[in-house]
Amino acid sequence: MLMSIASSASELTSLQSRVAREIVALVRREGRRAGEHLPEVQLADQIGTSRSPVQAALRHLSRLGLVQQDVNRGFFIVKDAKDWAPVAANFSSQPDDPLYLAIAEERQAGRLPDEVSEAELMRRFNVARSTLRKVLSRISEEGWIEQCVGHGWAFQNMMESPEAYEESYFFRQALEPSGILSPSFNVIRSELEQLQREQQHIVEGGFRSMTPIELFEANSRFHETLAGWSGNRFIVQSVKRVNQLRRLIEYQQASKRAPRQTQAQEHLEILNAIAKLDHAQAAYLLRSHLDGARRAKVHGKGVL
Repeated sequence: MLMSIASSASELTSLQSRVAREIVALVRREGRRAGEHLPEVQLADQIGTSRSPVQAALRHLSRLGLVQQDVNRGFFIVKDAKDWAPVAANFSSQPDDPLYLAIAEERQAGRLPDEVSEAELMRRFNVARSTLRKVLSRISEEGWIEQCVGHGWAFQNMMESPEAYEESYFFRQALEPSGILSPSFNVIRSELEQLQREQQHIVEGGFRSMTPIELFEANSRFHETLAGWSGNRFIVQSVKRVNQLRRLIEYQQASKRAPRQTQAQEHLEILNAIAKLDHAQAAYLLRSHLDGARRAKVHGKGVL
């Protein structure tokens, strides 16, 4: 019987937990079978992290009975991908660091002032200073809080309203297609093929079986990979930051599944145009895709 995710969650840092969730998602979307090898270096490359958090995540999954470690050969899958669904659901029920999400929720609800002290946050969330500072450091890197001169922290603008959410889509419509048209745009074939497999899996039924968090991460991975191909560090940084801010909203929203299938089909059309070296068509399709998403999310049943 699987060990409870909740009882062992404290064993992982927020990064290790994210990596474990990514490994679970990868196994599920690729339909991996019992006995298959999970190479640490390959996983680190695919997830975009170092081997250390991958090793910690695999050891955690081993304790859950999903993988097994061979001292000389590494980690191997014990259960077929179809049997990983309960673990995927449990990871999705706690998609991120609880303190991080609590601060974001309180700020979005207007219950935290523009400037706060560490002492105030420690009292409010009943956490140690060391724990709080780790989360504040992460939030600072994401750009929605800054440390004040002297003491205290000041919150910056985030997607706190439907208007701000819509502004983010207008920004992305201007930014992301320009990356495809950049002279430095360079496709990495292995990443292209991986994106095509993932989006095809969603179209063919993954939109029903994948968790909302897995679907969001697949969407983010698509847009951030295209941004990476642009060769422009400012486009990459901007797309990642928008996704970080968007994550705060979409992690807390009930996801509709049917639009995810349409979304993935549009992603495939963009990827196919890129594969044919028709960058002008790919940029046009991406701009139309983002405009359609803006209209559906902001002017459909609304956000926030």
